Amino acid sequence: MDINWIIDSPFEALPVGDRHATAISVDGTESLTYEQLRDRRNRFIRLLRDAGVGTGDRVGIMLLNSLDYVVLYFAIARIGAIAVRLNFRLSPAELTYIINDSGCSVLVFHSSRAAQLDPVRTSGPVRRWFCLPDGDYPVPGWAERPDLGSVPADDTQMPRPAGTYPLMLMYTSGTTGQPKGSVWTHDNSLWAATIQAARWSYTPDTVAMTSGPLYHVGAFECLILPALLVHATGVITSSGGLTIDRLVTAIREARVTDALLYPFALYDLLRKTDLNPRHLASLRLVVCGGDVVQPWAMKAMDEKLPGIQLQQAYGVTEAGAICAALDHRDRHAHPDSVGRPFPLIQIKTMADVGRPAGPDEVGEVWVRSPAVSGTYWNLPEESRATFVDGWCRTGDLGRVTPDGFLVLTGRKKDMIRSGGENIYPAEVEAVLSEHRQVAAVALVGVPDAKYLEVGCAVVQPSDRNVTHSELEESLRKLAVDRLAGYKCPRYYVFVDELPVNAAGKIQKRILRDRHADLGAGPEDMTG
Repeated sequence: MDINWIIDSPFEALPVGDRHATAISVDGTESLTYEQLRDRRNRFIRLLRDAGVGTGDRVGIMLLNSLDYVVLYFAIARIGAIAVRLNFRLSPAELTYIINDSGCSVLVFHSSRAAQLDPVRTSGPVRRWFCLPDGDYPVPGWAERPDLGSVPADDTQMPRPAGTYPLMLMYTSGTTGQPKGSVWTHDNSLWAATIQAARWSYTPDTVAMTSGPLYHVGAFECLILPALLVHATGVITSSGGLTIDRLVTAIREARVTDALLYPFALYDLLRKTDLNPRHLASLRLVVCGGDVVQPWAMKAMDEKLPGIQLQQAYGVTEAGAICAALDHRDRHAHPDSVGRPFPLIQIKTMADVGRPAGPDEVGEVWVRSPAVSGTYWNLPEESRATFVDGWCRTGDLGRVTPDGFLVLTGRKKDMIRSGGENIYPAEVEAVLSEHRQVAAVALVGVPDAKYLEVGCAVVQPSDRNVTHSELEESLRKLAVDRLAGYKCPRYYVFVDELPVNAAGKIQKRILRDRHADLGAGPEDMTG
């Protein structure tokens, strides 16, 4: 079965749901019904087929969050081509790498992104450039401007791609070196959607919203695709200028029942002084992913929004988006956990020597499910290293409690090896983040002449007027009181904002590079 079953099934012999029901909307306003979605998809199919796109061709998408993004994605899939979802925040050099690596022959982009693509267009595999215009941005002379209204719908009966056929290339965020193209099949996507829909009991009455960019699996494949699978309603937020007021308005206007928020958005929501719970009356569930939710936020949810369930989710691009979540009822007993696996998903931790880790022993997190992608594009050695007998080696470190809850302790490459001891950043960050004047914190290792590495805490204060010296003194005392001496950060650095990627994850590689010259002498560690 291919992913376009979602769009076509309401119109076939055994219709599912109401063909006139809203399929997808932007900010709860501009919307398409399933009937309109299918018609517009068929017009995109004709446009792409006339451009020579066929089975196996790669088509780049570099659009802002929009209805056309969703429609185009389904059109590419129906032809049997492979979508390459490009991060519109990337530099020309980064885009050049991905476009060349994937071999895109056609690229559809938003007119506001023309400057980024202009240096790319003269060398590479792209032979047709289509620009979807925005009134504020001109269409460049080197691109074609399609008029979908005058393009006839393609109703020809094309062979349907097999479920095992590649659907899209999702390039990893590249926090450690060049990004790799994770190959998702139609089966992977449908299983990822099915697993989530089952886990959260989705029905056609569900209204699911994402606040992330659609080029990321943490936006489209999480909540939106599961909602479309059961012919419910998906709500996406438009790109740029996202504020908590906009989110609240979208939730209220579209009567959103389930929302995916990244931690920084959840924190801003909970810090909103004039938050009116009645504006969120339709909301039953908030799924928070991208990083571990800090304990103070769980407490604040209970106090400010007691009728809404909060689920901490854990997922990996290569392993099918969301793999585990912490049930609302377990939030106080296991506040540091990302919960248990979803249906049809197995999770285990493996020690470095290749043996299963014991209870509460830290090891690498491995995931197995029908949603695991299974391969990287044109990288056989990396594929064999990451995907082992159906398991995906995530590169995350974690431990499983005796009663079966997964607790993340950091990334394998983020672990700090100091004086023969392992320091897991998540443990230290959880302690420091409890300080009321800390908005966000990241612990990274920096070189040390004596201990190999020591910890450097990069702190984003919640109050920019706070004195850094006073906050550092307070944090040092908190660390000494709560942590073993070798775990206490040697250095504290204060910044206005931590660097994050499109998924909202802190880019620790940037922080390590930025603060590597702190380079210590051999004096004793703090604590």
